[in-house]
Amino acid sequence: MRHIFFLSFLFLILSGCSKAGSANEQAISIETVKLPAKAEAPNYDTDDVQSAPPAPPAKQEIEQKIIKEASLRFETDNLENTFGQIQKAVANSKARIINDSEGKDYGTISRNLIVKVPSQNFDRFISDVSKGISYFEVKNISSQDVTEQYIDLTSRLKTKKKLEERYLEILKKANKVSEILEIEQQISTIREEIESKEGQLKYLESRVSESTITIEFYKTVAEKEGVKISYGSKLWTAVKSGFFSLSDFLISLISIWPFVIIFIVLAYFIRKRFKRRKKE
Repeated sequence: MRHIFFLSFLFLILSGCSKAGSANEQAISIETVKLPAKAEAPNYDTDDVQSAPPAPPAKQEIEQKIIKEASLRFETDNLENTFGQIQKAVANSKARIINDSEGKDYGTISRNLIVKVPSQNFDRFISDVSKGISYFEVKNISSQDVTEQYIDLTSRLKTKKKLEERYLEILKKANKVSEILEIEQQISTIREEIESKEGQLKYLESRVSESTITIEFYKTVAEKEGVKISYGSKLWTAVKSGFFSLSDFLISLISIWPFVIIFIVLAYFIRKRFKRRKKE
């Protein structure tokens, strides 16, 4: 019985040793195996790769809103010919004259025009008017960018209209008279603001679509009197002027004759009284 137990114990020891040896050999073999280098990322064909999601469409650029104005002043030899040239420029540029005035000053005769020109024809009109003019006394051309103001007004107008739509929806659901009256009051206020914004927007659009150009041209009048009148004529004119001045003086005296008579009578009595006192 002891022999059997001893043999069994010996058998267990030998089998455990064999298992440990095989485990050690397996560990050694794993350590000695070289790991393959990190594989490079494969090059996929662009057609096989899922394309990135398309970028959102770019925000549409708003057209610039520019207000153009000009002021011109120059001298001309012939007012009618110059006005005819301006009329041709007006017709070619599809413009319109909204104000036409004439004036006469010391030594000059002038004419003033205010013209409305479509903005796209602004440069063409200025070029047509400037033909044949050698020198401008005044030539002011200005441009004002109101794009930001236009965008702001448009945005505010859209907001007010959406607000009005919401109040109208609420008005349909209102039951109480007090609620209906209050909502209608709010809608009335919003409507006034919408009309105000629409008016401002229309005014801005009109100034952008049509440019205002002020044109003043004049002709110098020669001093003919100083050239043609001789010295003798001037002397005779002076004599006549003196005679007319004397006549005016006499006429003025005649017009105050009652005061002259009263003065003479008073002077006579005062003088007579002084003489009496001297005799006494």
